Amino acid sequence: MTQQQLGENVGIKFQQIQKYETGMNRVSASRLWDIGQALSVPVSFFFEGLDEEVAEGMEEAVVPADAKGDLLADKEALELVRSYYAIPENQRRRLFDLARVLSDVA
Repeated sequence: MTQQQLGENVGIKFQQIQKYETGMNRVSASRLWDIGQALSVPVSFFFEGLDEEVAEGMEEAVVPADAKGDLLADKEALELVRSYYAIPENQRRRLFDLARVLSDVA
């Protein structure tokens, strides 16, 4: 499948597929789901070969130890995630970068 065909199947321009492929832009979970559907593969396909130790390290980096548990059971956290994904992608990226900088300062 070409980048053009994949972009059409996912509903985005092929240039965005190129940016995902080169790592210039991050792929959101929902977009990864869409790409998996277009390619007829499960999302886990994109993580094949990721060994257990690396996967555990990624979990630690993504979810701090004090935030583990059912994070999305927290009403405020769930509302924050829903609001975040309602923001257009380019603005969402800028907000994410701001949040990262602010969390490093705290």
